[in-house]
Amino acid sequence: MFKLLLIEDDKSLFNEMKDRLAQWSLDVYGISDFGRVIEEYTEIKPDLVIIDIQLPKFDGFHWCRMIREHSNVPIIFLSSRDHPTDMVMSMNLGADDFVQKPFHFDVLIAKIQAILRRVYNYNTEQPDLKTWAGATVDQDRNRVTNDQGTIELTKNEMFILKQLVEKKSKIVSREELINRLWDDQRFISDNTLTVNVNRLRKRLDEIGLGQLIQTKVGQGYIAVEQVTP
Repeated sequence: MFKLLLIEDDKSLFNEMKDRLAQWSLDVYGISDFGRVIEEYTEIKPDLVIIDIQLPKFDGFHWCRMIREHSNVPIIFLSSRDHPTDMVMSMNLGADDFVQKPFHFDVLIAKIQAILRRVYNYNTEQPDLKTWAGATVDQDRNRVTNDQGTIELTKNEMFILKQLVEKKSKIVSREELINRLWDDQRFISDNTLTVNVNRLRKRLDEIGLGQLIQTKVGQGYIAVEQVTP
């Protein structure tokens, strides 16, 4: 049974969702103290997190950032606000999906099941591994490992790295990256691409690889094997 953490302060909605999700063999946990979300998340170790944006003390974006510092667990945002910027912010923070309230419960279940299949059924096939600059890029688990350690990337960050590594030492244009991300139903703009590439570099810096993702002004990005003097 998968463990699902539902970060929702509306008790009526929480109880309704918990009852409905339990019918699909999902073990649903809630938050008892909205000032200790990370501590409770760490204790529960859920397989998937659903976060409402409007919460007491800190909003859902804050807690998504905090969770992403510890884990690449799948995250779905809920929101009753009709602001496109909420969806953009959610995806920029590494969320896997965004659901607008009020929602049809069958649609939410379909989204949850699709994410669980994608994330946790990877072991039915050979993992998709690539090597780059002495590192192993595990695209199924969104991890990059070398002798300096292991980092976890968001889905967008890994998608961008995958495109660059597959064409390593060749320039990939910004237009191509944006088109590929849109084709993959990841809603991304020119500014969002810059944000994601910068975040990718920052994460890669932790294992000494950030400088190997280079910007070619007016052309795009390139993943090199080593920095040339």
